[in-house]
Amino acid sequence: MDPLDGRTRHYRDFYSPPAGGSDSPLWLVVGNCQAEALRRVLDAVPGRPYRTARIPPVHELTARDLPYLDALLARTSVLLSQPIRPDYRDLPLGTGQLVERLAPGAVCVRWPVIRYAGLYPFQAIVRRPADRSLNPPVVPYHDLRTVTAARDGRSPEDPWNVDVSADQIRAVAAFSRDELARREDRDCDVGVADLLATFGVDVAHTVNHPGNPLLEALAQRILDRLDVPLAVAAVDAVLLSAVTAPLEARVIEALGLAGTARPDWRCDGRTVSPQEVHAAQLQWYRSNPDFADLAVERHGIVMDLLGLLSRSGRS
Repeated sequence: MDPLDGRTRHYRDFYSPPAGGSDSPLWLVVGNCQAEALRRVLDAVPGRPYRTARIPPVHELTARDLPYLDALLARTSVLLSQPIRPDYRDLPLGTGQLVERLAPGAVCVRWPVIRYAGLYPFQAIVRRPADRSLNPPVVPYHDLRTVTAARDGRSPEDPWNVDVSADQIRAVAAFSRDELARREDRDCDVGVADLLATFGVDVAHTVNHPGNPLLEALAQRILDRLDVPLAVAAVDAVLLSAVTAPLEARVIEALGLAGTARPDWRCDGRTVSPQEVHAAQLQWYRSNPDFADLAVERHGIVMDLLGLLSRSGRS
């Protein structure tokens, strides 16, 4: 590794851990972008009897990174991992594969990949199997209303918003919560699905970027699971907030929440209107038509709950 490389500097705990270092047990947090946010919450616990290390998110790891990862795993006392499938991205990064490289006596606590569409019923993440890194323009999220417009061959100037009832909004929230609970029951040692309604409009910035209150609650459950009798403290930064989605008044009302609607996206400090996102992505679907079908394949139940499939001429 180039010692002057920006990535090396940013992840110096991963590539160049200090010689000697701390005697505190290492808690290694592994997963997607949520992992670094969770690590920061755990790192801020007053009087913590452990240390953490900032590492790249799992989807950024390469074969060149494996020796550095293995060196950390050998020193890890507690592995905190999201469920990761075996041979993820053709590398031995599955949760079970990581556990096999831990030192004797180390433990693993599995925590969930948090996705919750309750506040954003039309928002979706869609991946192309052949290139899972490909995202639509402007924001890395799909809008199921735009997907419907693309499937119907509409132009950017055509109306694209839809009327949905409060019952439909609540149905999507319940489905999303139940889906998270199902994955937690199947794959995880701790979960947060039962807390999603607790934090109101602060529960998430987007479908896959939980807010600080939910991350702090997850961290507390991890501490409790590991019998660490400490309380999580509030973090002095708004985590995972580089992109914040619009929050519609009808959603707030349907879910019985207190809060203020947000009409626009915020992306790295820039305000972006939903219409700008819609127009850019509608054009993008013309060059990537398979994503419309992939969206229906992945999110057909939600689209049906919202009445979008019955509105589409291709339903």
